[in-house]
Amino acid sequence: MPAMRIFASSYLALPIFLALTAATPHLAMADDSNIVEKKDPNADSGTLSSKQQIDNLFTALKRQRNPDQASLIADQIRMEWSDSGSATINLLMQWADKAIQEKRNAAAMDFLDQVISLKPDYAEGWNRRATLNYAIGDYRKSMEDINQVLRIEPRHFGALAGMAAILSETGNDELTLKAWERFLEIYPANRAAQEQFNTLSEKIAGSRT
Repeated sequence: MPAMRIFASSYLALPIFLALTAATPHLAMADDSNIVEKKDPNADSGTLSSKQQIDNLFTALKRQRNPDQASLIADQIRMEWSDSGSATINLLMQWADKAIQEKRNAAAMDFLDQVISLKPDYAEGWNRRATLNYAIGDYRKSMEDINQVLRIEPRHFGALAGMAAILSETGNDELTLKAWERFLEIYPANRAAQEQFNTLSEKIAGSRT
């Protein structure tokens, strides 16, 4: 999509570099590599907060080396992300999804703008808008939204994949590689990311010889 090459990679370099070099959050240890809940001796698993659930899932995702099992864990993380904790926000997100499916991008953008205005700390609102901006060809706005996602949730592997896609389109191989490296630190069993990382590593190594 050549029309998407609408800005110079130098415009993006600083915010992307800061996002990619930020310290990866500490992941709480789990008992095994499967989907588990961290046990509190003074409470049963039903009392775990959403944050604790996600932290435990990320720990399992980082440990899991089976791609199929890792994919199931990633799906659970996405389900946790999808629930904003607000019936109003969830409804707006559903309306946005329906509008996107019906190719009503302007309406979808309006719904997502409302989501972000009402709940600016909800990472998935920013992520959905980043995806829509990417789809309509506005890389600059998509990257701005991605940076907001990663500010709220630095482990958001979907946003990192989106960042890698944009950087690849703009021809910045070094930063694209860093994006995939960050992705694999979080989700090491993802085969597509492994292939992207290996292919790009070989390309960069070849250009240096």
